Amino acid sequence: MTEETEEVPAIPQEKEMSFLEHLEELRWHIVRSTIAILVFTVGLFIAKDFLFGTIIFAPTQTDFWTFRMLCKLGDLVSLDFLCFGDFPFELQSRQMMGQFMMHVTASFIGGFIISFPYVFFEIWRFISPGLYSNEKNVSKGAVFFVSLLFSIGVLFGYYIVTPVAVNFFANYSVYAEVKNQFDITNYVTTVAILVLGSGILFQLPIVTYFTTKVGLVTPELMIKYRKHSIVVIFILSAMITPPDPFTQIFIGVPLIFLYQISIMISRSVIRKQAKQEQQEQQEIQLRKNP
Repeated sequence: MTEETEEVPAIPQEKEMSFLEHLEELRWHIVRSTIAILVFTVGLFIAKDFLFGTIIFAPTQTDFWTFRMLCKLGDLVSLDFLCFGDFPFELQSRQMMGQFMMHVTASFIGGFIISFPYVFFEIWRFISPGLYSNEKNVSKGAVFFVSLLFSIGVLFGYYIVTPVAVNFFANYSVYAEVKNQFDITNYVTTVAILVLGSGILFQLPIVTYFTTKVGLVTPELMIKYRKHSIVVIFILSAMITPPDPFTQIFIGVPLIFLYQISIMISRSVIRKQAKQEQQEQQEIQLRKNP
């Protein structure tokens, strides 16, 4: 009598990709990301009046949302200096291709900002297949939270930091006879640095989360070097903002707040890891002593 052996279905295994196949995969992710950026760039280039009149030059107008809110606050607390008058400066283009190049540059930067969630999604699609299942579980929602923090940072840079910088430099004068006439290249570059820089710096909680997961950072370490970190934060703020203390404070204080949140995130990650390790130890003990 022969024993019938039950066939066990083979477990499908993911096919390992060669180096060239990885490069080909990366190429298509880059191509799709580039197409997304170019689509929005062309759209903004065509919508020139909206891009410059409604977005880029809006912080130079006294009816900008931030200035209107400050004026309302000034009326409530009886502080007249919070209501700003006309800004005494002019924008000029001193190069033959200055306006055209700023049109292209501003359109590209705007296209990148709008398409950033999709660009990061493409990057994540390339990275995630190389992660272990437990790493994929802990990184769920990465695209959402990275995009959310980037958007909050961009809005903060545009509605808070940029108006403060514009107001400071527009009204700063060493002598009454010296008129402020800013070059359009310098203005657009400054706005882009403030907005993009804020979006990048607001990724601090995400960076803390993943560095804690891999064991590079602990809450105790962050608390120990908190004073040093505050100094570094203000150095970074000085690097991405104009050289005035008010703008640096406006971007530095929220980053210090994000640093405190990052400490809590790191502490939460450590607690979850300790709980998971405890559960695994209990399971091992149950297997040894059924």
